[in-house]
Amino acid sequence: MADANAIIERLHALFVESLHIEVPSADTDLFETGMLDSLQLVELLLQLEQQFGFRIKIDDIELDDLRTLARIAGLLTAHRAAADSSVARPSFRGAERPDSTDNVR
Repeated sequence: MADANAIIERLHALFVESLHIEVPSADTDLFETGMLDSLQLVELLLQLEQQFGFRIKIDDIELDDLRTLARIAGLLTAHRAAADSSVARPSFRGAERPDSTDNVR
């Protein structure tokens, strides 16, 4: 949860500094309130890529995931978790395997 709160704080700063939008709360609906229009949405996607390393394909965009700071934070957290789980594991195929009995006494 602390990680999500830190992301929400970074997102809040991104909205103020890059988009010039003061979002009152993490649960404010950015579309319903008219705070985020289509051009700002494109800028938001660019900023997410630049500041968080998160790139979303046009076909994968779900507007509901971008509706609030809390939902965007959830999307970024899920993306980070997926990236962390797909980190390459060491492969010993064709290489010398460590001897698992070295530490056995």
